[in-house]
Amino acid sequence: MIELPEDVLFTAEHEWVRIDSSTVARIGVTAYATGELGDIVYVSLPTVGSSVVAGDSCGELESTKSVADIFAPVSGVVVRINETVADEPELIGQDPFGEGWLFDVELADTSELDDLLDEDAYAEHIGE
Repeated sequence: MIELPEDVLFTAEHEWVRIDSSTVARIGVTAYATGELGDIVYVSLPTVGSSVVAGDSCGELESTKSVADIFAPVSGVVVRINETVADEPELIGQDPFGEGWLFDVELADTSELDDLLDEDAYAEHIGE
């Protein structure tokens, strides 16, 4: 059974969003995704100042099993990246909802949050 935090929203592609302020969203990948990928050995993140569009690929995770795209769950401008996971990508698998976060986005349109899944809908999506 995968523990899902109640204070985040999810995408069907296994990214999560936590609203840190009224306009900034923290983005990461779920424990389910990291479990499917295996040990993450490399991460490519968008650059600070770049724009991301909801549903578009904006980075990659490379694991011992495969390479997976990171899809932007919301649109906006990247205002911060987690430099620590660039040096220690294993943190993404060890603490996906905490120290393994990926990047922060200044939201372009908060209504996009309405398209994301809550904890119960995501649990159903992954068969939990």
